[in-house]
Amino acid sequence: MSDSRVVLLTLLALLAFAGNSLLCRIALAHTNIDAASFTAIRLVSGAVVLWALVMLRNRNRRDGAKAKEHGNWLSALALFVYAAGFSFAYIQLNTGIGALILFGAVQTSMIAFGLWRGERFTPAQSLGLLLACSGLIGLLLPGLSAPPLTGTLIMLAAGVAWGVYSLRGKGAGDPLQVTAGNFGRTVPMALLLSVLLLNQVSLDSAGMFYALLSGAVTSGMGYAIWYSALPLLKATTAATVQLSVPLLAALAGVLLLQEPLTLRLVLASLAILGGIALVLLQPKSSDFH
Repeated sequence: MSDSRVVLLTLLALLAFAGNSLLCRIALAHTNIDAASFTAIRLVSGAVVLWALVMLRNRNRRDGAKAKEHGNWLSALALFVYAAGFSFAYIQLNTGIGALILFGAVQTSMIAFGLWRGERFTPAQSLGLLLACSGLIGLLLPGLSAPPLTGTLIMLAAGVAWGVYSLRGKGAGDPLQVTAGNFGRTVPMALLLSVLLLNQVSLDSAGMFYALLSGAVTSGMGYAIWYSALPLLKATTAATVQLSVPLLAALAGVLLLQEPLTLRLVLASLAILGGIALVLLQPKSSDFH
C-alpha cells in the first residue's frame, strides 16, 4: 500500500473518531432523541456494518482463512458502558470538552494500568503524566467555564470503560472480527437499557439519522478503516496521531455548532495532550477510538 493511501486512511479514521463526538452532541443537544435510543441505534447499526464487512472480507480471502475469535462478553460490557456513558454525557457537555475528557480518561487509565503492572517511566514520561493529570484537574475545577459535574463524571466513566476495552483487546486476534463480535454482544444490553428507560423514549427522524451515521459510518466503517491503516503505522505514530482526535472534535464543535472556545479549554488541551504525548512518544502504544 502506498504512503499516500496510508495517510488518507489514517486521516479518514481520525475524522471518523472525532465525528462520533460531533454526531452525538448534535443529536442529544439539537434533536429530540433520547440518549438510550441513540446508544441502541448506534450499537445495532455499528454491529450490522461491522459484520457485513467481516463477511465480505472473509469471502474475498484467497487463502480461505477464517478468524475464530469473535469477542467476549466482558469486553462487550466495557464497550456498552463506554457507548452509553458517551451518549448520556453529551446531553450536557460541549463537543470538544467531552472528547478531551474522554481521551484524557482513556489514556490516563491505560497508563495507570501499565504502572500498576510494573512499567517504569522515564523522567520525561513522569512529567508528562503529571502534566496531563494537572490539565484534567484544571479543566474540572469550579468556575464559570467549568463543564457540568454530572456530565463530566459520566464521561470519565465512559473513558475508563474504553480504556478497559482497549486493554482487553490487545492481542485478541483479528481486530475487525473481534470488534464486530463485541458490538453484536452489546445489542441486548442496549435494548435492555431502552426498555428500562422506556418512559424517557423520544425519537425523531433527525436524531435517528445522526445515530445511524454514528453507528454505521463513524463507528463501524471508521474502525474498519483504522484497522486497515494500523498495521502499516509505527506503534508510536499510531498512538501519537490519536492526539488530534479531541482537537478535531473541538474545532468541529466551534465551526459547526458555534460552541465557545474558552481559555480554560485551550490550556487544558495543551496540558493534557502535551503530557500524554510525552508518555506516548516512548516506544509503546495505546488505543483510542
